[in-house]
Amino acid sequence: MKFLDLAKVYIRSGGGGAGCVSFRREKFIEYGGPDGGDGGRGGDVWAEAVDGLNTLIDFRYQQHFFAKSGQHGMGSQRTGASGDDIVLKVPAGTEILDEDQETVIADLTEPGQRVLLAKGGNGGFGNLHFKTSTNRAPRRANPGLPGVERTLWLRLKLIADAGLVGLPNAGKSTFLAAVSNARPKIADYPFTTLVPNLGVVGIDGHEFVMADIPGLIEGASEGRGLGDQFLGHVERSNVLLHLVDGTSEDVAADARTILTELAAYSPVLAEKPRITVLNKIDALDDETRAERLAALQAEIGGPVMTMSGVSREGVTEVLRALWAQIEPTRATRADDAEPWRP
Repeated sequence: MKFLDLAKVYIRSGGGGAGCVSFRREKFIEYGGPDGGDGGRGGDVWAEAVDGLNTLIDFRYQQHFFAKSGQHGMGSQRTGASGDDIVLKVPAGTEILDEDQETVIADLTEPGQRVLLAKGGNGGFGNLHFKTSTNRAPRRANPGLPGVERTLWLRLKLIADAGLVGLPNAGKSTFLAAVSNARPKIADYPFTTLVPNLGVVGIDGHEFVMADIPGLIEGASEGRGLGDQFLGHVERSNVLLHLVDGTSEDVAADARTILTELAAYSPVLAEKPRITVLNKIDALDDETRAERLAALQAEIGGPVMTMSGVSREGVTEVLRALWAQIEPTRATRADDAEPWRP
């Protein structure tokens, strides 16, 4: 399945049915009076977050969503049928933006969340509503209200507990494949990852979701390379795992590049809890490993872990460090949840 995280849709709610002008006409009933029914209301357009989706690819092939209009009213005080609603099923983590791509209408982060995007028009009154003591035979009825037409953007931000960041070819996809059931493309050249990947990681009986995004390069915030278009997928992460290629000649400069791009994209993203790891240590001798570890620690001003996604050296310790950051957020969500009641 192809990955798509931005889609433009056109929606229109249903118009209300027109009211009916009708008079009762039956044998032996004199002065039957008005009996025109009301029009039915138009269908609404909703968006709902559902499980089992992690892409907006369905909205590439269908962009127009029009709800049904209500039926017109009929005689004998019969109200027209209401139009059917339309529900746009989107992945959890989808933001719904107005046409300007800046105004956020809704942010659907939990499966089952729904938001009304366009309300259907009310049906018009039939002539029975206009009957008064001085106007016993009104010959007027209201038309139904028209539906609402809007152009919206759907923007997906994957929901993951941990996000992988780093330069191209830093070993992010290799690490994700080694610790989860994800099977991203792996090769010995940069930019093998072109779209985000999700994997479920298990450690000590616990599970969490990890997201791998395409590598960043210097100037990504200005649109170079794949740019920062995928950084939104790690915005919702509780912790960032920053992988630095240990075989690089200047690991400090590599780390500085990523930190600069994160800060340029969003100060909130730059301040997230972050675990820095010197990767590919299986390709280094002890002296080089110690030298580059010291340089990286001096650059970020904090502790640095070491591991190898190929030999799996240090992988368990890194996963435990990630879970230590994620576990408190799980407890917070559980405390905030509504208690069960019979």
